[in-house]
Amino acid sequence: MTARTAVVIGGGLAGITAAIELRDAGVGVTLLEARPRLGGATTSFSRGDLTIDTGQHVFLRCCTSYAELLARLGVTGSVAVQDRFDVTVLSPHGRARLRRSGLPAPLHLGASLASYRFLSLPERLRVGRAALALHSLDPAEPGLDAHRLGDWLAARGQDERARRRLWDLFIVSSLNIAGDEASVPLAATVLKTALLSGNNAADIGVPTVPLGELHGSSAASLLGELGAEVRLGAKAVAVEPGSGGGHLVRVGAGADGGDGEESQPGAAEQITADGVILAVPAGPAARLAGAAGVTGAARWDDLGSSPIVNVHVVYDRRVMDLPFAAAVDSPVQWVFDKTRTAGLRSGQYLALSQSAADDDVDVPVAALRERFLPALEQLFPAAADARVTDFFVTRERRATFRQAPGCSALRPAAATSLPGLMLAGAWTDTGWPDTMEGAVRSGRTAAQELIQALAAQATGEPAGLRGQS
Repeated sequence: MTARTAVVIGGGLAGITAAIELRDAGVGVTLLEARPRLGGATTSFSRGDLTIDTGQHVFLRCCTSYAELLARLGVTGSVAVQDRFDVTVLSPHGRARLRRSGLPAPLHLGASLASYRFLSLPERLRVGRAALALHSLDPAEPGLDAHRLGDWLAARGQDERARRRLWDLFIVSSLNIAGDEASVPLAATVLKTALLSGNNAADIGVPTVPLGELHGSSAASLLGELGAEVRLGAKAVAVEPGSGGGHLVRVGAGADGGDGEESQPGAAEQITADGVILAVPAGPAARLAGAAGVTGAARWDDLGSSPIVNVHVVYDRRVMDLPFAAAVDSPVQWVFDKTRTAGLRSGQYLALSQSAADDDVDVPVAALRERFLPALEQLFPAAADARVTDFFVTRERRATFRQAPGCSALRPAAATSLPGLMLAGAWTDTGWPDTMEGAVRSGRTAAQELIQALAAQATGEPAGLRGQS
């Protein structure tokens, strides 16, 4: 039997996972990535002597698929996972601590919530009511996707202050949308899986090396060992059904850095393959698949997008005594000490991750400096006496799809209406929000669907359209 071949378009976590799965099944793989490195949105770049991560990506112990990918890449030792979920919450008026106990879920957070100083005693008691309702909620309940999380929580006794000072800590960073505007099914998936499924599910894992090393370099090495062809700076400009079956992929230079904007194909090279996995964001996937004749592709663009703004501050001395922290009653959402991973030899480098950053994504750097430096001084008094040696901003304009009510109906399955053409990416119908875990799951599912379809082709049996979009 002739060996089957596939092209994976996109070298983020979804594409990396799909390529590994395909090679493990004996499928010949060519992976195309428009950018000069693998890793997609979870990579790094150089700024002088420092290595800067494109975003502040952490994971939870319940992210089992992502953990399995790290193990396959041989980098499990390059992340640190908490022994016990533990988050310090800062405000200009003091700090609180959310830390789990050894009790089984959902009792494991009871003591922390009972002493959480940023809510009144009656508000803390009402949190239990909402948690019980959440525990029994089925995210797949018909009609649930039409509701805003703010309305759902308010109906269960969660007032404005409770939603901002507690629930937003978990929702805004995980769904990248204002807490009140979030999709109830996705919010329920996050909260139930992380906080209610097991007492250790929410333990936080953080990289101890730059993301480019954790994901990109390790993936390039493994894929090379597996015999996959990885082509960087190569942008797929068209996917077409082949005249004798299979697919034709036209490839041009990666002129746009992989951000999905239109580019001129020029003298495009052609690659033929038995199958294709589109592991790119929704917009580019919609254009490529739509032009190939995939049914319903135009709808994927309706998912929209939400931005993340990362504010980077380098001080001449240490000002924060924590590896990371969350904040309330402050412009700051989450702040991470990146001194070691970035390679800073003296002083301290803090990175602020600002999710749902619609209001900040176009604000000039000078204005963001005027806003965030005083906010940091309120949270870390030592910053008032420190000198800022560098201040810069990175913007992820289309960091995630917009995880708002109605989004579930727009997320396509892995298999499309065109045989042999599959979709991967955290925006597809993974059942998870747009996270690293969702990306890895999508890549695995797309690869498994394609492997089954190729096996059916080899035997002459119809593969069906299990997940037609």
